[in-house]
Amino acid sequence: MATITGPLSGAAKETVAEALQGALVDLIDLSLVAKQAHWNVVGPHFRPLHLQLDELVAVVREHADTIAERAVALGVNPDGRSATIAKSTKVTQPDATWIEDGKVVATFTDVLEAVSKRMRDRVDATAEPDPVTQDLLIAVTQDIDKQHWMFQAQR
Repeated sequence: MATITGPLSGAAKETVAEALQGALVDLIDLSLVAKQAHWNVVGPHFRPLHLQLDELVAVVREHADTIAERAVALGVNPDGRSATIAKSTKVTQPDATWIEDGKVVATFTDVLEAVSKRMRDRVDATAEPDPVTQDLLIAVTQDIDKQHWMFQAQR
């Protein structure tokens, strides 16, 4: 069987692999919970939130692909399987019912703040072992922070 090897080994590879896998889980689950809210948001601000949630989904799905491909380039197998996401997610789950628009804003403000914090921890963790991965995580964090601001401004 063919394998992919990368430039990192040992503890550096383990640290970077953990950061990339954690980011992948956050991004995949964030896209799923945003879609869940997108389908179930109700209230006077339905339309702009419906569209904003789709924007969030598009942004995080693109980053998830970049993060997974970075892992592969380093010889690490990314795991985006639903069972893995369900088992290891730290993303707060929205209600499985209609969600009032104000609650969507509050929920996603909090969710994005938590994801941003975890991304910043990963940025710090990858500074020494792999500045290239750190750069990708910085870009993810920048977009997460922007989305956080856009939801927070509606509180």
